[in-house]
Amino acid sequence: MTLQECYAALGGNYEEVRGRLPSDKFIQKFVLKFLDDKSYALLLDSLAAGDYEEAFRASHTIKGMCQNLGFTVLQESSSSLTEALRGGPSPEAGPLAEQVKKDYERTVAAIRSFQEGLST
Repeated sequence: MTLQECYAALGGNYEEVRGRLPSDKFIQKFVLKFLDDKSYALLLDSLAAGDYEEAFRASHTIKGMCQNLGFTVLQESSSSLTEALRGGPSPEAGPLAEQVKKDYERTVAAIRSFQEGLST
């Protein structure tokens, strides 16, 4: 899988990020680092504990990373969740968190497939 194919699989905008970042090697470095980020686990834990302030921060972090990396689909769902959590709990947070989960899993699956292709 190429970097461009990875972006297509995760619902991202490769051309946009390519216009901002200097090289595929640079983009690849940060795409792979996304797998190590703990913000998604923090989001899940915070929501489960009812800590909406921390959940807001975690979803905001995810949104920002995705915006910088051109992960459009996950950026949009995490942005919606961030706005729903702004100021505390909301009835929309549950369904939006489920959408973020689906989009996050799609993103991680695409990145892992890309990563596996690098080692073969």
